[in-house]
Amino acid sequence: MNKLKEISLQRKRAHHKLLANASKVYDCFVAMERAAYADGALSKKHKELIGLGISVIQDCESGMQWHIEQATVAGASFEELIEAIEVGMEMGGAPATVSARFALEVMESLELKPSR
Repeated sequence: MNKLKEISLQRKRAHHKLLANASKVYDCFVAMERAAYADGALSKKHKELIGLGISVIQDCESGMQWHIEQATVAGASFEELIEAIEVGMEMGGAPATVSARFALEVMESLELKPSR
């Protein structure tokens, strides 16, 4: 199984296990996540792009994959994703450029292309 599928599967398994175990803390986290990414002064798309930039800085592969997928569903373009990754690179310095490589692999796996 390729790395991206494995990350998705691990994320889903952990999510279901925590829900099945009636984790009060995880329930609160899920509620906070829903509130944080809901449309408000910033759209869900823009919030997912922010999450992507932070995931690049944190070198969180699961986060990069999730936020790229969610931002795409919310209507983010290839160019918007690239710019969010670039902001993460600028804020994180050289180590974040390594993380950005993974983000680009995710985009490639989703067959995202420039709109120009």
